Amino acid sequence: MPRPEMRLSDAERNRVVERLNQAVGEGRLTLAEFEDRIGGVLAARTHADLVPFTADLPVTVEPQVLQLRSRASSLKRAGRWVVPRQVEVEARSSSLRLDLTEAVIASPTVQVSLNVRSSAVTLVLPDGASASLHEVEMSSSSAKARVPDSGGLHIVVRGKLQSSSLKVRYQRRFLRWRW
Repeated sequence: MPRPEMRLSDAERNRVVERLNQAVGEGRLTLAEFEDRIGGVLAARTHADLVPFTADLPVTVEPQVLQLRSRASSLKRAGRWVVPRQVEVEARSSSLRLDLTEAVIASPTVQVSLNVRSSAVTLVLPDGASASLHEVEMSSSSAKARVPDSGGLHIVVRGKLQSSSLKVRYQRRFLRWRW
C-alpha cells in the first residue's frame, strides 16, 4: 500500500479511472457522479487526494499469479484480459500467443515464468513496452526479442525452453489490419 503523501503516476490515475468506469457499468455511480469524480481524479496529485473519490466503492482484489497450462493445444489470450504481476506458463507440444496490447495490466513490471517443451510462445507487447530475456535457460531452442530492454511497462521473462521458440514483439500493422 503506497504512502498517502506519495505522488501519483499516470498509470495509477488510469487505474482509478478504470475502476470508476467499472462502477458506472455496474450501476454504482450515475453519469453525473462519474464526471465529477473523473475531474477530481485527473487533478489529484497524491494518493490521499484519491480517497474521497473511491472510498464508497468496493475494493477490487486483483489476482497475483496467473497459471496457464497447455498440452498439445493452441492457447491464445487477446483483447481485454487482466494480467497480474506474475504469469506462469507450462506447455508441452503447444502453441501459445499472449497478446498484451489491450490487456489490463496490474503493475509496471510483469514476470513471465516459462516451463516450455516442444512449443512456440509469442508475446505481443503494447507500444512503448520493453522486455528482458536474460534469465531464460534454453536447450535446442531459440529466443528473439524485437523490443528494447527498457521502457514503460517492462516484461521479465524467466524459465526454461526445451526444443521450443520464444518471440517477443510489438503488434504488426498494415493499413487497418493488426496481428
